[in-house]
Amino acid sequence: MLNWLLIFVPVTIGLEFLKPQAHSWIFIAACLAIIPLAGWLGRATEHLSHHTGEGVGGLLNATFGNAAELIIAIMALRKGLYPVVKASLTGSIIGNILLVLGAAVLAGGIKHKEQTFNATAARAQSTLLMLAAIAMIAPAAFHYISGPGGRVSENNLSMKISLVLLCTYAAHLWFSLHTHKRLFSSGGNGDESSEDAGEAESKWSLRTSLLVLLGLTAVVAWVSEILVGSVQEAAASFGMTPVFIGVIVVAVIGNAAEHSTAVMMAMKNRMELSMGIAIGSSLQIALFVAPALVMVSHFVGPRPMDLVFTPAEVLAVFMAVLITSQIASDGESNWLEGVMLVAVYLILAVVFYYLPEVATTL
Repeated sequence: MLNWLLIFVPVTIGLEFLKPQAHSWIFIAACLAIIPLAGWLGRATEHLSHHTGEGVGGLLNATFGNAAELIIAIMALRKGLYPVVKASLTGSIIGNILLVLGAAVLAGGIKHKEQTFNATAARAQSTLLMLAAIAMIAPAAFHYISGPGGRVSENNLSMKISLVLLCTYAAHLWFSLHTHKRLFSSGGNGDESSEDAGEAESKWSLRTSLLVLLGLTAVVAWVSEILVGSVQEAAASFGMTPVFIGVIVVAVIGNAAEHSTAVMMAMKNRMELSMGIAIGSSLQIALFVAPALVMVSHFVGPRPMDLVFTPAEVLAVFMAVLITSQIASDGESNWLEGVMLVAVYLILAVVFYYLPEVATTL
């Protein structure tokens, strides 16, 4: 845990009140502050998962691991920064299935050489990821095929697709937590029983875990609002496009909780839980957070948000889903597959960095 970075929480708040014009420093401090906060969210959620089953534990890790991204997105919605919101959604999806999962597979593979997980569950999640990619491609295709005459229909189109995604996510929860929950749980491994026993002795109570989660969520909301308020000026001063800031910088910061927990679980040879956190987080962003933000935008934003992503974002998600599906289909993983996932993420990051701003607008 990078607990020493917690010093940047008061630093961020102090800069916001004492030097509000120092946007670049405020942005850097806020990013550094969110990293340990997101990590503590992951730790509190892990303790909470001790009181639940493996499947529910993965869902809780995914949910609260995405809390930082959701809070940042809502704050950006309030300010009408829709390109940043959409970019952060894209970045969260590709970051979770490429960077988080890649780092987990790499770390777990170095320690255990080869690891196994339930191939049926992984294929089901991969198929849902492909559905999410289709849900991003369809509105973008409609935008370019229909031309200016179709612009008036895009909000209604996005709302109806959002409802379909929310229903699909509800079906996924019912599948993974009820009818087929055996596919998403593991019996553990004998070589780590003593380590798990040590953890069991020091686990937090249910009440403590919930209180810490609520308190951390409030602090993350405050720091996220400060971060969003400085993002445009900081992007300009760093020579970065708002889309790059959203896809890479904000997404990496928000994914800190998933990074720490997924990697830790992989190193303990608990790949079902690690896969559930990484892929489950992307599914939750695509099937729940994105459509939920479309609906929330009608109440907190200056105008409704649609699901029309730029071609670069759509292509990035499609390629990320494609390679993740290939790697997750056989029920086995090794460190080289982790390297490949991280490599694809770095390639996409380089592309987004050099992509001119005109190419990141609709």
